[in-house]
Amino acid sequence: MKNIYILIIGSLLVLSCGGNKEKTVDEIIATNNLEKIRLKRAEIITQQQELNAAIKSIDVKISELDKTKKLPLITTIKTKNEEFIHFLELQGNVNTKNLLTLRPEFSGVLTNVYVTEGQKVNKGQVLAKIDDGGMSQQLAQLQIQATLAKTTFERQQRLWEQKIGSEIQYLQAKSSYEAQTEAVNQLKSQLAKTIIRAPFSGTIDDVITEQGSVVSAGMSELILLVNLDDMYIETDVPESYISSITKDKKVEVEFPILGKTIEAKVRQAGNYINPANRTFKVEIAVPNADKSIKPNLTAKLKINDYTSPSAILLPQSIISENAEGQQYVYIATNENKSKEAIAKKIIIETGKTQGDVIEVLKGLNDGDQIINEGARNVKDGQTVKIITL
Repeated sequence: MKNIYILIIGSLLVLSCGGNKEKTVDEIIATNNLEKIRLKRAEIITQQQELNAAIKSIDVKISELDKTKKLPLITTIKTKNEEFIHFLELQGNVNTKNLLTLRPEFSGVLTNVYVTEGQKVNKGQVLAKIDDGGMSQQLAQLQIQATLAKTTFERQQRLWEQKIGSEIQYLQAKSSYEAQTEAVNQLKSQLAKTIIRAPFSGTIDDVITEQGSVVSAGMSELILLVNLDDMYIETDVPESYISSITKDKKVEVEFPILGKTIEAKVRQAGNYINPANRTFKVEIAVPNADKSIKPNLTAKLKINDYTSPSAILLPQSIISENAEGQQYVYIATNENKSKEAIAKKIIIETGKTQGDVIEVLKGLNDGDQIINEGARNVKDGQTVKIITL
C-alpha cells in the first residue's frame, strides 16, 4: 500500500515538470507562442487523463483490500412459527340476576323487621311482617266453619252411600264444604302476603323501610337483597364478531379498581342484533369466591376471537408502506462469515394486530432474518453489516 502512494507522488512530480524538460509551463507561456502553448496544454491534459485512470485503478484495489469499509449496520430478528391468540378488547359492567329490591304485596303497617344489614339469609326465610288488619281472626272463624262443613258433608256422604236421605241433601253438603274450603284457601293466600320472605339465599344489603312505617302494595321499597355467588358481566359486541365470539370462548377480565385479573368464559352469546347500534349481547360468568366483586363494577374484557396455532409475528414498527399502499419489510440474505449480507425487499400481507405485534399472512417463511434496527436506512440489493446487540 505504501509503494502505491509513492508511485502517485512520483507521477505528480513528473507532471509538474511537463513534457518539455527544457522549459517550464511559465517559460512556455512567456514565449507568447500560441502553437507551443497549445502543444503544452495538450500534453498536460493527456498526462492528467492517464493519472485519473491510475487513481481509479488504485481506488478499486484499495476497496478490495480494505477490511474496514463502511456498510450500513443493522440488527435482525429471525421469524418463527408460534401460537397467536388475538383478543377483542371491550368494557362491561358486573351484574347479578340475584339482586332484588323487595316490595310488599299487601298494604298496611310494617309491624316487624326481623333482619339487619349485612345479615345472611336463606331462601324462604321470613324477613318482615305487615299488620294483617284482623285477617288472622277471620281465618280462624272460616276454619271453624270449614271444619263443621266437612263433618256435615262426611256424615251426609255416609248416609247417601247407605241409600238414606235425598241426593239433594248430599250435594248441598258437598257444595257447602267445598265453598268453605276455598274461602279458607283464599284468605290464607291473602294472609301469606303479609309475610315478606327471601326469594333466594343471599345477604341483606339494605333495610330501606323502618319498622312501624306504613307501606303500600307494589310501591314501597322494603329490603335490598343480593347474592354475590352468581355474578356475570354483560357487554355489547359489534355484529362483525358474531361468528367468532361464541359460547365458551376464553375471556380475560380485569377489574382496575380492585387491581385484579381473572380468567373466565363466555356464558351466553346473544342471537339478536340491535338495529340501533349493530351489536349483540354477551354474558361472561364471573367466579366470586371471595365476594370482592360487586354489582355495577366496571371491568375491562379481552375476549379471544381468533387463534392461529402457527403464525409469524412481527413488531409493527419495522413494517413500511409504499406509494401503492403495499406493506413491506427487508430481509437479510446470503450472509457470509463476516456477517455481511444483502438486503432484500419483501412485499407482505398482514392480518390481526395484538399490542405492538402483527400477524404476517403472506410473504415470509419460518427462519427468515428480518432487518430490524437500521431497516429505514437500507435499499433493496444493498450490502449490509449484521451486528449483535
